[in-house]
Amino acid sequence: MTSLSVEMLAADAVEPITSAGNAQLGIAVLAGIAVIVLLITKFKMHAFLALTIGSLALGSFAGAAPAKTIASFTAGLGSTVAGVGVLIALGAILGKLLADSGGADQIVDTILARTSNRAMPWAMVLIASIIGLPLFFEVGIVLMIPVVLLVAKRGNYSLMRIGIPALAGLSVMHGLIPPHPGPLVAIDALGANLGVTLALGVLVAIPTVIIAGPVFSRYAARWVDIKAPEKMIPQRPSEDLDRRPSFGATLATILLPVVLMLAKALVDIVVDDPEQGLQRVTDVIGSPLIALLAAVIVGMFTLGRAAGFTKGRLSTTVEKSLAPIAGVLLIVGAGGGFKQTLIDAGVGQMILEFSEDWSIPALLLGWLIAVGIRLATGSATVATISAAGLVAPLAADMSTSHAALLVLAVGAGSLFFSHVNDAGFWLVKEYFGMDVGQTVKTWSVMETIISVVSLAFILLLSLIF
Repeated sequence: MTSLSVEMLAADAVEPITSAGNAQLGIAVLAGIAVIVLLITKFKMHAFLALTIGSLALGSFAGAAPAKTIASFTAGLGSTVAGVGVLIALGAILGKLLADSGGADQIVDTILARTSNRAMPWAMVLIASIIGLPLFFEVGIVLMIPVVLLVAKRGNYSLMRIGIPALAGLSVMHGLIPPHPGPLVAIDALGANLGVTLALGVLVAIPTVIIAGPVFSRYAARWVDIKAPEKMIPQRPSEDLDRRPSFGATLATILLPVVLMLAKALVDIVVDDPEQGLQRVTDVIGSPLIALLAAVIVGMFTLGRAAGFTKGRLSTTVEKSLAPIAGVLLIVGAGGGFKQTLIDAGVGQMILEFSEDWSIPALLLGWLIAVGIRLATGSATVATISAAGLVAPLAADMSTSHAALLVLAVGAGSLFFSHVNDAGFWLVKEYFGMDVGQTVKTWSVMETIISVVSLAFILLLSLIF
């Protein structure tokens, strides 16, 4: 955990691309975001182009050299596509295999047969929370998307009634529960106890995910009443198949990356010795890339061959799975480029400087700092690392339970109001076929509810313990 936190902090400590003062930088941030929103909503420009132009506008308003702005944007785009793009591609292949083989139908049929209409959002939040426990948010969403879209279509549900609970389950796990990287780094920075943080995190996560998921989805479905987008629904030609994979084989294939990543996380916690053979093995097989790649390869046999696919048909399935996600990859990558431009401009440091003179309780201070950095940079991980580093001295004299609650407060703040500078915002928008306004009214509001509700429960626990 120590090496992870040092590497991530070092990556964040970059030389600003501009020497602009805080006032000019604040104006530049607002102007850059305004340009993006205006180009997309008013001029109907493609989000990839809008994000690219908005990043250049941000650099110009902040007084940065054009070459440095371009370098920051391209570096952010490249790192995002390298990290998330491959996962999206592998997830798309696995989703297509699930659809074409009839495996997704098998999962959806089982869920629909055994779950009532009223219980469906609760089933989705439970499934997403289990799947999301060891996974990065992006990995979780690409695994859940085929199931979410098919359940919504086949059950004739509003997409938000099914999608919001699934997103809430994934997001709460990402921000509050170890072994996700953000909470792990905060635990290390604040010297908190991992077991206590995990236990208190679960206490906070359960009511939070209920309120932000099944409960909020009722209102989200009224505000944005849309059906699953046809272009994103896995189109399965399974009617011409003589057989399809069993429910057990399909479920095992979907859960394979979950098990591999969870094994890595548990070994990292128990062994905590990078030179130990077991940890070296799990570090490889539990990485998101290898875990999803393994699921794809296994899926070719448990799904494709089980449905009677020939080698040629398997190749065609893989090829057809990649075309629909080209636009998603570019938009998510550009979102990462805009985020990196914000970080390199020094926005995170600006927030930290503003917060130095705030005289408020430590838990609320950690949450507010994380909120500020999250809003400015769009990165939950950067918000968690920066806020944890700033409030670390306050944790020195804290009890074990309060240090754990400070970790959770920082994690909660890092989830606040995802918007156009967050690659996750564009991922959700594109997969669910929404416009910017609809994404704000559903996804962004859901993230804010998670942040605020979890803070309320954290403060309540601070009074009890």
